[in-house]
Amino acid sequence: MRFDSAGLVPAVAQDALTGEVRMVAFMNADALCATFATGEVHFYSRSRSALWKKGESSGNTLALRSVHLDCDGDAVLVLVEPRGPTCHTGAASCFFRTPSVEAGATKNNARGWVDGSRPFAMAERLELALEARRARSADGSYTRRLLDAGADAIGAKIREEADELARAIASEDDGRVVGEAADVVYHVFVGLLSRSVPWRAVLGELARRFGVGGLVERAARARSAHRDE
Repeated sequence: MRFDSAGLVPAVAQDALTGEVRMVAFMNADALCATFATGEVHFYSRSRSALWKKGESSGNTLALRSVHLDCDGDAVLVLVEPRGPTCHTGAASCFFRTPSVEAGATKNNARGWVDGSRPFAMAERLELALEARRARSADGSYTRRLLDAGADAIGAKIREEADELARAIASEDDGRVVGEAADVVYHVFVGLLSRSVPWRAVLGELARRFGVGGLVERAARARSAHRDE
């Protein structure tokens, strides 16, 4: 690791589940050691010349999941599990401003910045878009019509789209596979929205299963289902 002349490296904190960048700060050797020792992300404050634990006063901590060093050894990426909003403004991510053409920003001159959308990955952008469509009238939104139709109709569409995907995988070209897979994902997201189940919960379950053999995991679920009967 290559620290700068002040003994610091930039540290990017990224949500381990969604990939959203939550904040950027600096670490020194002590901050890295404290992060590894406690499992809670620590930084070094250049303004206060002091070590600090993220969220030590607000409670909005960052639980460590992994640390990655860049190719030059002069920056670190910290994958975290955020507890509450990360930004001191109360925003979930510190990166919520976008350039505004109305405020004078252009491609070559981004002078004006306004509060805008967070740097979500595509899945979270889809989730937000569907949530917005739920507020529209059924006349202008297929999503709203599906939600109004209820669980049985949504379930029927998921089964229909899954069957089309299975047939595409078996005998159609890659473009059809991609298209049918996208249809399945969309309808699954509508189903999750109908139950108010966040995508993050699904990612959390996948993370829980990660590293567990598929046969072992399926056997555990079977035992659990048997106990519930």
